[in-house]
Amino acid sequence: MSEPIDFYYDFSSPYGYFMAEKIDALAAAHGRSVRWRPFLLGAVYKVTGDVPLPSKPLKGDYARRDFERSARFLGLTCRIPDPFPIGTQTAARAFYWLEAQDADRARRFALETFRAYFGDNRDISQPEVVLDIAAALGADRNALQAALGEDTLKVRLRAECDAAIARGVFGSPFVIIDGEPFWGVDRLPQIERWLETGGF
Repeated sequence: MSEPIDFYYDFSSPYGYFMAEKIDALAAAHGRSVRWRPFLLGAVYKVTGDVPLPSKPLKGDYARRDFERSARFLGLTCRIPDPFPIGTQTAARAFYWLEAQDADRARRFALETFRAYFGDNRDISQPEVVLDIAAALGADRNALQAALGEDTLKVRLRAECDAAIARGVFGSPFVIIDGEPFWGVDRLPQIERWLETGGF
């Protein structure tokens, strides 16, 4: 049986959101599963020396236009939220807590978190918003709130970020199929061809 596809993303990444809406169905069409791995772009920027795309001269203005155009192209809705970008530590830590209990619920949490931020302009950097999303999916709100205040999840997320960087992950989304890396939602056609052919 083939190894799962690894899908790395930051919850503040519009392109990560677009890939999140597409990757499971694409993988399933080729008999593959997906391992969702949230990480923090801020941790990567400490290694690469980069800065968030919206803050870059010239590129930032283009990117804001491209976010919405890319969403339309993919048949999705995306409104640039305010504030943007934001820290996503709480959402990522909540994901790993949920995953330890129910991987499918964690995946649904990730999708709903993206939709809350880029569709409904809800500030997912706020713990109350994250807890609301998780609770709406049947998670134990009080248990998650307690876990978010402990060091265990902080250590786990740091380890996940370190592991992502060790694998060469430098942006969101970042997909790895049998060791082959693909960066960006614009690589969806290449990902599909790779899955169809077994590599090219």
